[in-house]
Amino acid sequence: MNNGKKGKPCWVRTKVKVEDHVIVPDIDPKIENPDQYLEDYISKLTTIPMDLSKPLWEIHLIHLKTSNAESIALLKIHHSLGDGMSLMSLFLACTRKTSNLEALPTVAVQKKRFGPSCNSGFFNKIWWLFVGLWFIIRLLFNTFVDILMFALTIFLVRDTETPLLAKPGSELNPKRFVHRIISFDDVKLVKNALKMTVNDVLLGVTEAGLSRYLSRRYDQEATPKLKESMRRIRLRSAIMINLRPNAGIEALADMMAKKSKCRWGNLFGYILLPFSVGLETDPLEYVRRAKATIDRKKHSLEAVFSMAFFKLILKVLGLKASVVLVRKVIHSTTLTFSNVVGPKEEITFHGHPLSYIAPCVFGHPHALTIHFQSYANKVIISVTADPTVIPDPHKMCDDLVESLKIIKSAVLERGLYEIEV
Repeated sequence: MNNGKKGKPCWVRTKVKVEDHVIVPDIDPKIENPDQYLEDYISKLTTIPMDLSKPLWEIHLIHLKTSNAESIALLKIHHSLGDGMSLMSLFLACTRKTSNLEALPTVAVQKKRFGPSCNSGFFNKIWWLFVGLWFIIRLLFNTFVDILMFALTIFLVRDTETPLLAKPGSELNPKRFVHRIISFDDVKLVKNALKMTVNDVLLGVTEAGLSRYLSRRYDQEATPKLKESMRRIRLRSAIMINLRPNAGIEALADMMAKKSKCRWGNLFGYILLPFSVGLETDPLEYVRRAKATIDRKKHSLEAVFSMAFFKLILKVLGLKASVVLVRKVIHSTTLTFSNVVGPKEEITFHGHPLSYIAPCVFGHPHALTIHFQSYANKVIISVTADPTVIPDPHKMCDDLVESLKIIKSAVLERGLYEIEV
């Protein structure tokens, strides 16, 4: 990056020496606990700043057999190069299907249609007119409420003090990265049985898992008093929403094309997503509540507003003021939550089959980040935690896995899967 017009930073072309970016550490093949070594290695990487004299990316090739893979490839990439959608598009462009080494992986693209078809009758079109008007009224009202809460979050409102809330300076602490692999079929079973989306189910699983984790951290029994006190907790996530016209992973060539609406880089807005925590006797209540929350957020322009607001601050007051406001929003919330769709089939990277993909992020002022990544018939749960705040991230992962099992069991016990469509 260099100074361009009016002293503003701009990207410049540079020569890349690949060998300067590929790191192969010497590892004792007789390591007793490979999984722990890998966890410690990744944690140490979070304390090492990137070399600003060269492009901000690294590949660490670790020849170490773990419980989930024969060897590990770590990609450390600075967020200034692009958001999650851009980086995932770049990564997938470097891979091929395992079943066809000449073919690029396929990723599900969500297509939505709102409104009547061309062949609809007159009365049907009138009905859709009223539906459209009601949609606009809801959209404007929800957006107004969300903008007001966004402003209050910057200046006044902060999440409840819980064992998950980051302490000052948390972004500077080493992070721990742990993950679990669950069945995508289990997620789809719940989704189809309850007629929800994958996002609804994963948010419900997260709320259930965090409720289990918090109840244990509070070291109390599941009494009515505890249930009531947990429901009063304000716990929110600052979520980055992709604002490109297509919600799916874009082909790299399309993102790099001139005048493309799906440009490479960072193109996202923030929304503040409330998490409902509390011990429930009915495990399906978690996913029902999650669906209601997500449906409400779908009818709001909060993400568009936040992007426009921060762009305006950047243009009028400069980079430092924009960074301060972004940090205030993150400091006032509890965690980062995300879910990115991945390849529908197994893929290879330079001829090597991939066992799993586990993206994660660090450097922001949250003590907890939970990321879900789909890959073929798997979903990878990645948890990034500040160990000074969350000393047992493995237990949190176990709580998330157990929550899905409980929700799935409730669906099977009630025979809801029989109405799957």
